[in-house]
Amino acid sequence: MPRRLFPGQLGRLFAIVCATRVVFPAPPTMAAAGPSVFLLMVSGQVESAQFPEYDDLYCKYCFVYGHDWAPTAGLEEGISQITSKSRDVRQALVWNFPIDVTFKSTNPFGWPQIVLSVYGPDVFGNDVVRGYGAVHVPFSPGRHKRTIPMFVPESTSKLQKFTSWFMGRRPEYTDPKVVAQGEGREVTRVRSQGFVTLLFNVVTKDMRKLGYDTGPSDMQGVLGPSLPQGLTQ
Repeated sequence: MPRRLFPGQLGRLFAIVCATRVVFPAPPTMAAAGPSVFLLMVSGQVESAQFPEYDDLYCKYCFVYGHDWAPTAGLEEGISQITSKSRDVRQALVWNFPIDVTFKSTNPFGWPQIVLSVYGPDVFGNDVVRGYGAVHVPFSPGRHKRTIPMFVPESTSKLQKFTSWFMGRRPEYTDPKVVAQGEGREVTRVRSQGFVTLLFNVVTKDMRKLGYDTGPSDMQGVLGPSLPQGLTQ
């Protein structure tokens, strides 16, 4: 037969239960996961060009990269203003056209390249290509300057060359991105023509954590190039 509790005993039992401190075990803490991708931040400008034979030119740029790469911010392509030659001895075509894009990837294969295409009018006023060129984005963080030699496709015969000149349809690539690829380039006849100068500011993030060493510091592009020991800025 169950024992009967009186009101005074019930009060004491309730007080004992309330005074008992129940400690629950803390949930297990999860270790912080490492980064799965690294970032490549590229800024700078298409600074100027040297085309002694031509004037009133403009420039287009686009980026070519591998399947594991993806843009996360900025612009992958752009078109500059038309510029005329400077009046000094250099006769430079100055654009100072900005570049600003950020990529993410899991491995360096397919490192981005920038492809340039320069256009201008011919004697009949038609827009024709004046040069193609491509260069890889610099691998190490910091400030870099690159001068790209440009080239144009050539007609395979004098008759085709005269016809293309007369009709205003010079040989050109339907997709400028083929300049950054090797397929079919061995059968293309080209001629060197002009130079374009670019400025790059490169910053990488988390590459060292994924096992890739591109320089003394993973944030060197922010701090600037390192100086020799004993020198200060």
